[in-house]
Amino acid sequence: MTQIPDLLLEPMVRHALHEDLGAYGDVTTRAVIPEGTRYAARINAREPGVVSGMQIAAIAFRLVDPALRVTTHVADGQPCAPGDTLMEIEGSAASILSAERVALNFAGRLTGIATLTAAFVKETQGTATRVTCTRKTTPGLRAAEKLAVQHGGGFNHRYGLSDAILIKDNHIAAAGGIRAALGAATASASHMLKIEIEVDTLDQLSEVLEVGGADVVLLDNMSTPDLARAVEMVSGRLVTEASGNMRRERIAEVCATGVDYVSSGALTHSARTLDLGLDF
Repeated sequence: MTQIPDLLLEPMVRHALHEDLGAYGDVTTRAVIPEGTRYAARINAREPGVVSGMQIAAIAFRLVDPALRVTTHVADGQPCAPGDTLMEIEGSAASILSAERVALNFAGRLTGIATLTAAFVKETQGTATRVTCTRKTTPGLRAAEKLAVQHGGGFNHRYGLSDAILIKDNHIAAAGGIRAALGAATASASHMLKIEIEVDTLDQLSEVLEVGGADVVLLDNMSTPDLARAVEMVSGRLVTEASGNMRRERIAEVCATGVDYVSSGALTHSARTLDLGLDF
């Protein structure tokens, strides 16, 4: 099961709980539920998918009430079918109800991302191509959404602006061209920092190969025949990444070109929230 430490996820869950509980807490639950009422609740899947967000849902329940007993039955990264119980929560009914919406918001959203990622990954079968996400994530939720991509069998691109050099078309324009941009990048990069450069045409790729210094080339919005030609030109000297217009129905033909990675912002910005419910 792919996880990151709870410590790194807690701040976003705390923020969501503060947002939902407001300044005075859950007034409905406090007014309606008799003090001391205990219940056993279940998070159930209402449609098929690949589960993500169970770790975060558990954090939400425990932050509201550490005394709640949370049992995960379907781990993050595992498939689910309609009617499957993903998690059981036992304890104070008021605490369960106060955490319910935040837990479900995270779990449904992240399970949707994992499910869409798994569908993309399925299209790569029989090839060595990997599916990776981008930085097109919901502000404040990047750690969770990138984790969900892993749960769906995908890989993570750079986490943010600080962990890799990615020279895009606007960088190239502002720097004065490919040669200038690569020269400046290689002069400043440490031995631990990878350099990727974006190209839109095969002529630009030729220049990148001539200049040298890059570790990865991003082949942006190229036709499938141009992608195949680009892979031939690179001939293993650089890691190749195909990006732009990477719809699910196109993934198989792109993988057949031999690219190393297919990156798609749709994994995180266009995933549909999966229908999960909490039942008493």
